[in-house]
Amino acid sequence: MLLIVDLDGVVYRGPVPVPGMPELLAARVAGGDAVVYATNNSRWHRTDYLARLRGMGAPVTPEAVVTAARATALLLAGEGRTRCAMVFGGPGLARELRDVGISTVAPTPHGLAARPDVVVVGVDFALRYERLSIAAEAVRRGARFVATNRDPVYPGADGLKAGAGAIVAALAVAAEREPEVVVGKPGPRLFEAAAAAVGIPAGAAVVIGDGQKTDIRAAHAVGARSVLMMTGVTTTAHLADVPPEERPTAVAHDAGELAAILDRFAREH
Repeated sequence: MLLIVDLDGVVYRGPVPVPGMPELLAARVAGGDAVVYATNNSRWHRTDYLARLRGMGAPVTPEAVVTAARATALLLAGEGRTRCAMVFGGPGLARELRDVGISTVAPTPHGLAARPDVVVVGVDFALRYERLSIAAEAVRRGARFVATNRDPVYPGADGLKAGAGAIVAALAVAAEREPEVVVGKPGPRLFEAAAAAVGIPAGAAVVIGDGQKTDIRAAHAVGARSVLMMTGVTTTAHLADVPPEERPTAVAHDAGELAAILDRFAREH
């Protein structure tokens, strides 16, 4: 099976692994499954995840990490019309864009003078009033507005943190325009890019994620089975309000329950 696995809230919370998850994923790979990690987090370059995941004992190769930043870069490169991108986000997002031949500028007066074709937005730990104002001005001057994702929050070791969606919303208000493209979950683009990295159709995957509104909706968008992990952002109360047609294929509260579900899926197919 192909397992498309979210990171924050599934494999780890902040620097702390979710108990049993790295070991379970390693066992699945040893048994013949393919694992690709797909995260809406756009702050880091995909190679930044290698040491972190390996240090936790999770199986990982460079091609097996597809972030919203990577998927955004591949999308823009494939379109062939982006020369210069203003990056309102983290260093990994800028590096992913440069990897595919797109020059990058920061939301500064110098960056605005470069007349960027697109403003690409991700989570930005250097968020300041000036950066927001300049990014909005670039959009008003005609740059495309592309969001890596619209996650309002993401799980950290000590609670929920403001996500890229909060920054996208601020820019949308300041520029008086919504993004033309949103790459990450709950849309299908991220999972399609993740599946393409290993040459398997996205619809054949099992998605493992902690976000009902992101991971599970994206799984439905590509026609994949899904397991909702109750180890991150979704609570039992949230799940109770989900209509039957939007629910995950299965729900797991820990790595042990997930292992049993994956064994059942393997027997069924």
